[in-house]
Amino acid sequence: MVWDAVQHEVDEITVLLIEDDQTFADMYRFRLELDGYRVIEAHDGKAALEVATTARPDLIFLDIKLPHVDGLTVLEALRADPSTRNTPVVILSAYGEDDLRQRGLMLGALEYLVKSHVVPDEVSRAIPGWAAGVPRGD
Repeated sequence: MVWDAVQHEVDEITVLLIEDDQTFADMYRFRLELDGYRVIEAHDGKAALEVATTARPDLIFLDIKLPHVDGLTVLEALRADPSTRNTPVVILSAYGEDDLRQRGLMLGALEYLVKSHVVPDEVSRAIPGWAAGVPRGD
């Protein structure tokens, strides 16, 4: 059955959610797990780098403002490490300034989303494409 094949693919996707706001992380984790994704969390930049290299997620959601190591520095480190260089990263930040957006994309983020402009359901639906390295076509 075709649905079974699609569901199997969804079950195989592991997402690393790097977010220091536990309420926001819980909201997204709930939606993503409900949709069949495996979600791993890291709550600061230092832990994020450790988890990314050991867990080898299929997709990373990255906040910009993080304790210990900021999100853009995390992104630079992910791109410099051969084990995470090709892992798709989508920035999910409260900050929408053009300079931050441009820097994030220049450093290798697949997309830069502003938290107030997206909802968990919309993000969840885009995961299969992002995990394959394809940005949304909106």
